[in-house]
Amino acid sequence: MDYKDWNMLSILYEEKNITKTAEKLFVSQPSLSYRLKNLEEEIGADLIIKTRSGIEFTAEGEYLVDYAREMLKEFMIMKDNINNMEDEIAGTLKIGVSSNFAQYVLPDLLKSFSLKYPKVRFNVTTGWSSIIYNALSKGNIHLGILRTDYPGHKHKVLLNKEPIYIVSQEKLDLKNLPGYKQIQYSTDTSLKTIIQRWWAETYSTPATIEMEVDRLETSKELVKRGLGYTIVPAICLKEEDRLHKETVLDSEDTPITRDTWLMYNADFEHLAIVEKFLEHIQSWGNINH
Repeated sequence: MDYKDWNMLSILYEEKNITKTAEKLFVSQPSLSYRLKNLEEEIGADLIIKTRSGIEFTAEGEYLVDYAREMLKEFMIMKDNINNMEDEIAGTLKIGVSSNFAQYVLPDLLKSFSLKYPKVRFNVTTGWSSIIYNALSKGNIHLGILRTDYPGHKHKVLLNKEPIYIVSQEKLDLKNLPGYKQIQYSTDTSLKTIIQRWWAETYSTPATIEMEVDRLETSKELVKRGLGYTIVPAICLKEEDRLHKETVLDSEDTPITRDTWLMYNADFEHLAIVEKFLEHIQSWGNINH
């Protein structure tokens, strides 16, 4: 077995589908099936069982996937250690980032880091926090920037607590907010839960949902045209938006916030490239953008 086999098994286990795995690996389906068959012959055991919905791994296959993931971690550590044997920091930083943070903050953050360490390359995955945490747990990334806490994860740093705002074209009477037209957007479960919990504690009637869109930025543009209001975290607001905003407060008039966490994989904690990024993001000072 080699790196290609480890990587193939790891991706195949996530996808549970030969075709999708082949697409991710940029190989043909017959080529992937042939490599898998050769691996089964080499190991001397069936690794997968084909089903109507895709594939399932045998007990031997599950064991081999665990082995493959451990070998991928060791391979990543070995590469980074070799890259950093010289004084200059180099190598590839694998980072997963929550979508909103990726859109509004990440470009400037990575630019500032690359100016300090020009030989560092980035492998970036973006998505909802649950997806990023899943990648972090599997060891597919060095660290993740998430918009919710995972209490069971010990290796983490709280980067900031940002307020949540009700934004509209003109000032609204918040006591009568349920009567105004709200524009909802798709977001991860954590933010949705924060907003829903606040609404249930503040109002006895449901919101008047005028529109449901797939992106936060779309909801902002609709608000700018006076078509309703929306509720968003501070990270997405800029001076040039020129929107009226009201801080979302709890029953004790304390701002309700959304946290941003930096979480890292303990296996990679002492890699020079990871240590330098941890130092940089905590001293950068522009997380609130």
